Amino acid sequence: QVQLVESGGGFVQAGGSLRLSCAASGRTFSSYTIGWFRQALGKEREFVAAINWNGGTTYYADSVKGRFTISRDNAKSTVYLQMNSLKPEDTAVYYCAAYLFTGQLISTNKRKYDYWGQGTQVTVSS
Repeated sequence: QVQLVESGGGFVQAGGSLRLSCAASGRTFSSYTIGWFRQALGKEREFVAAINWNGGTTYYADSVKGRFTISRDNAKSTVYLQMNSLKPEDTAVYYCAAYLFTGQLISTNKRKYDYWGQGTQVTVSS
């Protein structure tokens, strides 16, 4: 089992940057695939990015490709989401999530993820 805590959200102007962190507890963090999802007000929760257990495979939603970068530090049990060139449409609550898997493939389906953090708000003004 793993517990996840997000941090790093805030208010930023369009074109700015933020770095989100997802800190995990549990001894087997390196066995989990980690994803970032977001949910804007009145919308479904959507996939943003994910990284496999050893960082060898990453995957991004088309809407953030080239602007966001996901990375992980297994020694610190932390996953990061560097968000650059932020747009107002990036405004949402951002969640990190995890499922136990040590393969190369990454799921973008939120139903695959068993553990979720509480979320952190990101607001981008125009």
